[in-house]
Order: sequence, then structure tokens, then C-alpha cells
Amino acid sequence: MDGDITHNRKALHDFQVLERFEAGIELKGTEVKSIRDGLANLNNAFARVDGGQVFVHDMDIQPYARASFEQHLPKSPRRLLLNRKEIERISVQTQIKGHTLVALRLYWKNSRVKVELGVAKGKDHRDQRADLKERVSKREMDRERLTFNRRNS
Repeated sequence: MDGDITHNRKALHDFQVLERFEAGIELKGTEVKSIRDGLANLNNAFARVDGGQVFVHDMDIQPYARASFEQHLPKSPRRLLLNRKEIERISVQTQIKGHTLVALRLYWKNSRVKVELGVAKGKDHRDQRADLKERVSKREMDRERLTFNRRNS
């Protein structure tokens, strides 16, 4: 059961990712079932180092409809599972002005839920426009290459 659950597309638009980390996440049973149903959302999700541990905030996991008596809160902070060296490295990098820790994607790995974190730096408006221009030009080049190959095949 390997595969992506959800992406944070807004993060890749608003931030330049400098370094990526893979982290496990501490979840309740109803949260895992909600994720399996596709009720997870990473938009605006970010992480912080608090007391030597890393927590992800604003990750939305909707309540599980068929839960019996114990239900989870949709936007509660959830603890991430990282090595001590990784936590120290993340802590040092997020102390730099302008750097933040963003949740990039949520995915399955060997039947466990993992979160990909990115140490990121915010983009200016002109950087976002440059990325957009680059994507448009790449799309046009690919289109031209495809039509050229069709004509010459």
C-alpha cells in the first residue's frame, strides 16, 4: 500500500524548499481510517519544534463517520517521529530568519503514514512569476517537440 495520500501544492508555489525530511506521524485509529477514506488535507500545514519534539499544525483530518465512541479533533497538533539528530538539524535551520518548516505531502510507506517535511524559504512575488514563466515555456517546448516528432515519424 505505497502511494501518495495528499500534496500541499500551495507550499511549492509559495516557498522554495531547501531540504526535505521524512517523518513518521503519531495517529489514533480513527485518524488512520479517515486518511484511508481520503479525508486528509495538508493545505496551510506547517511544523514547529516544541520542547525537543516536532509537531505538525493545521493538518486537517476530518472525523471518521463510523467511529464508535472515541473521536479525534480535526486540526489538533500531531507529533512527528524523527531522530534526535534530525530534530536538532531542523531546529537550527528554522532559527534562520525567513526559514520555516512546511508539510509537503502525506503518503503511505510500508502500510505506515509518513509526512514529508521541507525546510523552506518564502518566495517573492517576482520569484513566483519567474517560476510560472519557466513552466509555461517548458510546456510550449514540450508541445513543439511533440508536434515535430509526429511530423517526422
